[in-house]
Amino acid sequence: MIFDVDGVMTDGGLYYTDAGEELKAFNSLDGHGLKMLRASGVQLAILTGRTSRLVEHRARNLGIDHLVQGAHDKLASFQALLAETGFKPEDCGYMGDDVVDLPVMRRVAFAVAVPDSPTLVRQHAHYVTGARGGHGAVREACEVVMQAQGTLEAQLAPYLR
Repeated sequence: MIFDVDGVMTDGGLYYTDAGEELKAFNSLDGHGLKMLRASGVQLAILTGRTSRLVEHRARNLGIDHLVQGAHDKLASFQALLAETGFKPEDCGYMGDDVVDLPVMRRVAFAVAVPDSPTLVRQHAHYVTGARGGHGAVREACEVVMQAQGTLEAQLAPYLR
């Protein structure tokens, strides 16, 4: 499962300090959803057009398998990621929020958008989350994937003892 960052893992806002440092707010519920999805056997990737050390730290913290930043041509970066991993487009899901994500969304088996995506993006999604980007949308998508694969109950079982 591949995720965009801005507008998906965050609320899409770009925050800067007076010194010009970029800040991002990530949702802890999303983070735990990603950890459960990875524990269920799904490889995770981030594919983002921007480059940020914050994203690198977040990916490392969550144990995300693949990180592609500075992907100005997301389709070319997606194809390179497929070549690196040996996956086919039909083996993948992708979660995006804007038209730059459409070339990848249109090729994967499971395309997810957030509700505040442009209409065109939502029209090309197999699933549109109820939660907005940065506010639990990633967690929702993770749970949908685990539910479909029959692994959600096993991931939640330790918390229901």
